[in-house]
Amino acid sequence: MAKKARSLGARRALAFSAAVISGAAVLAGPGAAAASTAPVGARGGDYVALGDSYASAPAVPGQVDANCKRSDHNYPSLVAAYEPARLTDVTCSGATTVEMTAPQGTAPAQFAALSRTTDLVTVSIGGNDVGFTTVLGTCARLTPSDPAGAPCRAYFTSGGGDRLKETVERTAPKIARVLHGIRQRSPHARILVVGYPDLFPDNGVGCTSTAVPFAAGDFPYLRDKEKELNAMLAREAHRHGARYVDTYTPTIGHDLCRPTGQRWIETLAPATPAAPLHPNAQGEQAMAAAVEHALGCHGWRRG
Repeated sequence: MAKKARSLGARRALAFSAAVISGAAVLAGPGAAAASTAPVGARGGDYVALGDSYASAPAVPGQVDANCKRSDHNYPSLVAAYEPARLTDVTCSGATTVEMTAPQGTAPAQFAALSRTTDLVTVSIGGNDVGFTTVLGTCARLTPSDPAGAPCRAYFTSGGGDRLKETVERTAPKIARVLHGIRQRSPHARILVVGYPDLFPDNGVGCTSTAVPFAAGDFPYLRDKEKELNAMLAREAHRHGARYVDTYTPTIGHDLCRPTGQRWIETLAPATPAAPLHPNAQGEQAMAAAVEHALGCHGWRRG
């Protein structure tokens, strides 16, 4: 079974890789996709998980929703099993803030899972609004022009500004609307905004290769853009009465430049089942641990 799962993950990963390199979105919208509802125990409360592929965990075994590329070992499932809590997981690969209130393909709007009885909401969103996957595809295409330099940074900062920083800033009001919408529908819920884990080496030292096709000088630039995205998410969480969950700090040292077994974010040629440039099972476990830490610190637990 393990060999079969690895083979399936590899085939999916190849499809993801081709999309990244071509600059297209890695994660397309789903077809029909039902929510995963898992009653995990009577002691916990009602938990709704919202978000994108970093929450749904595409290609991580076992996949329980082919349309949304959702794993039963994504971080929401791990959190729900630990609490225990009654989980309704509507996370979906490719989701943006738009899909909180509008269908994604034939999948219902994610907010449809919320109710006044919801006790806990986690949300991982913003990366697709920023267009980070397309950005990485652009950076990969530019690398051959100056592999020792920073062609991606030069491209996005030409003209004196920084288009990626500006895009992150323009995404902030979208995050604010998401948090307001959650609070309207679930006024008594604890809301956790889950940030993105460490993709690139925190020390800025790169590992340019065919599997990690970014120029040496672009590693620190891309690292900084991710940090800016996370900082914006933290600010919006604070402003709107939610908690921010830092998944970046506890995953430092497990970025995509680390060898197999040490990295929790896979390269464009995943060695363990995961989508390219996404958390593998260990990465999802680390994200779950960060959420658990936040819950323990702020007293959500029941029973």
